[in-house]
Amino acid sequence: MRLAARGLDGTTLLVLPALLAILGLFVYPFAYGLVLSLQPKAGAWWANYARFFSDPFLTDTIGATLRLALPVTLLNLALAVPIALRVRLMRSQRLLTTILVLPITLGTVLVAEGLLNFLGPQGWFNRSLVWLGVIAGPLKLTNNYWGVFASLLITGFPFAFLLTLSSVTGIDPALEQAAATHGANAWQRFRTVILPLILPGLAVTFCLSFVQAFSVFPSAVLLGAPAGSTRVISIAAYQAAFEEYDYSLASAIAMIMAAVQLAIVGLLLWGRTLLYTGPVGGTKG
Repeated sequence: MRLAARGLDGTTLLVLPALLAILGLFVYPFAYGLVLSLQPKAGAWWANYARFFSDPFLTDTIGATLRLALPVTLLNLALAVPIALRVRLMRSQRLLTTILVLPITLGTVLVAEGLLNFLGPQGWFNRSLVWLGVIAGPLKLTNNYWGVFASLLITGFPFAFLLTLSSVTGIDPALEQAAATHGANAWQRFRTVILPLILPGLAVTFCLSFVQAFSVFPSAVLLGAPAGSTRVISIAAYQAAFEEYDYSLASAIAMIMAAVQLAIVGLLLWGRTLLYTGPVGGTKG
């Protein structure tokens, strides 16, 4: 009875399996990696972090990753919002949603392999443009920045679209109808009614999509230039662990990777608290 009075009853204990899973799969590995990053092969406990920030070849991986993750995330949101607004009004919403989220089932590696065949120098895209006379020679769209960008866009859009669709479908149509009754056109209804209501959801969508894009690895290896413009931070961690066999340095790079993501996500979530987060349904009055 004393535990129940403090909120620890039988129903509350149902969260215990999930809590143990989180501790075992997330908290413990993170804590282990943090401790390992503070145990360098040589030098003081901060030696791995000092080496990372003193080596431009390592430090530049943060910028390379952000140059991929941020534009892809913003473009995914820019595409997801109008498409979700259109799909929610269609009768065949389930069919269209299934088609749009199909790339999720393909996986990153399969999408990268397909883009190598489609966007490569002898791929269908280049051959079609040459045949139509649009270009004189094949464009270089793989093994560079744009190949990885296209892969992240294809694999990340379904995720952003589903989250955005859940936000826009929760808006009561009566709110838009009321704005239209007062003479607001389509753009004014979107700017003054829909956008303020979905901005909190878009902030969360941005955070989740950004984390997904920031952890890019297979696309950067298969479609990019791992030693050049698409040497992202995950590749640096992989090379430290499996080429230099320095697991302590690899853990430090992973911690830096987590810190960058946490800083951006924390900033977005803080900004979300400044937005309207109340109900999006119609009200009487």
